[in-house]
Amino acid sequence: MNLFKMNISYSWLKDYLKTDLTPEQISEILTSIGLEVDSLEKEEAIKGGLEGVVVGYVLECERHPDADKLSVTKVDVGAAEPLQIVCGAPNVAAGQKVPVATVGTVLYSGDEEFKIKKSKIRGVESLGMICAEDELGLGASHDGIMVLDPQTPVGTPAKEYFKLEDEYVFEIGLTPNRIDAASHYGVARDIAAYLKANGVACSLEKPSVDAFKVDSTSRVIPVEVQNVEACPRYSGITVSNVKVAPSPEWLQKKLRAIGINPKNNVVDITNFILHELGQPLHAFDAAKISGAKVVVRTTPEATPFTTLDGVERKLNENDLMICNAAEPMCIAGVFGGLDSGVTEATTDIFIESAYFNPVSVRKTARRHGLNTDSSFRFERGVDPNLTIYALKRAAILVKELAGGEISSDIIDIYPNPIENFTVEVSLNRMRKLIGKDIETETIKNILAALDIAIVKEEGDALLLSVEPYRVDVQREADVVEEVLRIYGYNNIEMPLQVRSTLSFEPRPEKDRIVNTAADLLSSNGFNEIMSNSLTKAGYYQDLAAYPEEKAVRIINPLSGDLSVMRQTLFFNGMEAIGLNTSHRNADLKLYEFGNVYSYNAEKANGENHLRAYTENYHVALFVTGNKNAESWNTKVEQSDYFTLRASVEQLLLRFGISLFDLKTDECSLDFISDGVTYLLNGKKFVEMGVVAKKFRNQFDVKNDVFFAEIRFDLLINFVRNNKTTYKEISKFQEVRRDLALLLDKKVTFAQLRETAFQTEKKFLKKVGLFDVYEGKNLPEGKKSYALSFILQDETKTLTDQQIDRMMDNLIKAFDRNFGAQLR
Repeated sequence: MNLFKMNISYSWLKDYLKTDLTPEQISEILTSIGLEVDSLEKEEAIKGGLEGVVVGYVLECERHPDADKLSVTKVDVGAAEPLQIVCGAPNVAAGQKVPVATVGTVLYSGDEEFKIKKSKIRGVESLGMICAEDELGLGASHDGIMVLDPQTPVGTPAKEYFKLEDEYVFEIGLTPNRIDAASHYGVARDIAAYLKANGVACSLEKPSVDAFKVDSTSRVIPVEVQNVEACPRYSGITVSNVKVAPSPEWLQKKLRAIGINPKNNVVDITNFILHELGQPLHAFDAAKISGAKVVVRTTPEATPFTTLDGVERKLNENDLMICNAAEPMCIAGVFGGLDSGVTEATTDIFIESAYFNPVSVRKTARRHGLNTDSSFRFERGVDPNLTIYALKRAAILVKELAGGEISSDIIDIYPNPIENFTVEVSLNRMRKLIGKDIETETIKNILAALDIAIVKEEGDALLLSVEPYRVDVQREADVVEEVLRIYGYNNIEMPLQVRSTLSFEPRPEKDRIVNTAADLLSSNGFNEIMSNSLTKAGYYQDLAAYPEEKAVRIINPLSGDLSVMRQTLFFNGMEAIGLNTSHRNADLKLYEFGNVYSYNAEKANGENHLRAYTENYHVALFVTGNKNAESWNTKVEQSDYFTLRASVEQLLLRFGISLFDLKTDECSLDFISDGVTYLLNGKKFVEMGVVAKKFRNQFDVKNDVFFAEIRFDLLINFVRNNKTTYKEISKFQEVRRDLALLLDKKVTFAQLRETAFQTEKKFLKKVGLFDVYEGKNLPEGKKSYALSFILQDETKTLTDQQIDRMMDNLIKAFDRNFGAQLR
């Protein structure tokens, strides 16, 4: 599962969660409730933490006997004896409270460190340093030493005096279904639910927006939503006469803590609220909204649009855009435009807070290869009930940090409000799934802590109302998971006994057969590939064996390259070969196991629409390039059809199937120029041959490619139904006899072999072909086959008379059936 790495600041988290829990304790809680903490990093407010720096009191201050600009002081730092310190600051004087770096203290200037040592300055011993602001890293001033509050007790650690708080940052691996926790408030809400359910006192506080007030309606920008399906809710507000400038230190500090570089007060506020609440916002320069109107719509195919990164992109006709009266300004929920954003010259801003359809945003983001913090959240579903609150929060912060006035009412277009999810659960079934008899009251407390309301209760059944920000809680199993993670996985005891019904399956399981085949292929030099079962519809255009109309189509494909389910493993393998050969890896033996799919409209049935769909399990083999690596003692040989055939035959023999036991037919695959089809029980079982040049060129492959595809589900059924028998090895030797036959070219070895076994069923054990000759000294249309025959009687030794009679029978059969002549 792909995890989204999210940084959460400990101090920022405590703005909403009032608790004394340590970072380590919170880390344990987060991991236990499914928000796994990958790391917990400590970030010091001042490098070194001012360890060893204390508040001192200057008892005496005299001029240095050998330097006009130096002073010799006696400083009380709370130790047994005052410290003598030589100081060069012009403002040092007796009676001051000052910061003193004692001997052994390490101070930092950037990446450079400076250790305070016992030293002599112009012959006078110095046992520390009275520090200036820049020497402590508290500022840039070096005009003199810092003079502290005279009421400060001597010996107070500087870290305590300056109220320095170390920052702790949690890196959380967020699973895709937990978008409700993709913010500081969301994480705080989850921790609060855990604490409440476990009887720990805590307070969860949401920032107040009571101060929100519309100052005037002098800058109203109307909004029109033309595509309500892609944009179910759109809210906006205008703030005028703002001053774009750097953000205050507190805001910059919060953003830097989670790895975000501050830009300006307006942009920083939108980023702050995104990571505070999980609601993406976008600020437009109101002066750049042509026609003073916002229109949410799609644009014509290939409309050019330049995004904030300076890249011109061609829009798709399905991309939802935030437009002005004339042109697009922003890719909705994904990325802003270059010409409509906030700059230092901006005075009026329009703030957008919306809920976009997750599928629409996901498709657009994938089409353009964009992955932003906003798109991540919109793709998985933000809280549709949060847009107005987030808008008020942003407007208040803009007024506070950038000045100006709220110059319009809140615009909120929400024609079809999204209702809470309704879920029915059974308490008894919940306990069985969890594996523990949790008390009903405990379950109810957990549900209440998670903001899941009980609408109705009948017996052990609860009808629940779940707020839409919990996008992953829509089924009974989802509710069980929520209860379990808050209750605590570690609180589910391991039973002392395991009760199970054991069943014995005498037939081999599919996985075991597949693994056996994979082990055999891998041990013979093949490498396994794994491909996406989604592929291009264009691959099947104009194919007779796999027509495009039989492809299973995806209703909402992410792209044209992933629009149908594959009908064959051929194209996946050719993609892999093309990729490898383009990277100078042309000697390949590959195999892939996978499902293939087809659709037959004629089988469609109103009662059972699934009848039209077929799913089969195949294995494909690909061979191309050299058989072996180039070496001084090995002759390099090109792979050929028989390289592939030998591998297929070896695979089938492993499961008790011989190619010679199979019926053959012509290969009808469009992408095979020369091949054969083998039938098992009348069904197409193996199709193999040489890949046609046209299809090699399609993937830019120069070498010959040899391809085989096996209906592995048929093989599995054969193995399951095949009985393995054993017999004692015969004590009597085999006899070999050879025949050289002159035959018509159309006669195959398989036909000769079949005839031989039909003629001598009892004693003929094996037939082999060890020589083939065509050409000079043979009649036109003829060829020569040299065959070997292994004969054996398992009960006694064969006599010469018996052997001669059997060979004579074979010669007559070959003559009768094929007009064969002895050579």
